[in-house]
Amino acid sequence: MAFFSKLFGGGKKPEEPSRTLDYKGFLITATPFLERERYQVCGVIEREIEGVLKQETFIRADASPSRDDAIEMTFFKARQIIDQRGAEMPV
Repeated sequence: MAFFSKLFGGGKKPEEPSRTLDYKGFLITATPFLERERYQVCGVIEREIEGVLKQETFIRADASPSRDDAIEMTFFKARQIIDQRGAEMPV
């Protein structure tokens, strides 16, 4: 059963949220997950718009053997996304 789960993507699931960061009115939550003995950069960007909580999940190709480093990379990547897309975030 575990073989089929890994084969069809069941092995890729974010861990419990680790830390959050408030940046320019957005809340960034780092959710790296272990993939082939490395932590994949993954996170959620949230913002409340007109009383409605909007969120966008992102996964990047970047990975690290250290979970703490993956969390820091997640925050770095999320800040880049916010700086590039600004008011268009999240959709």
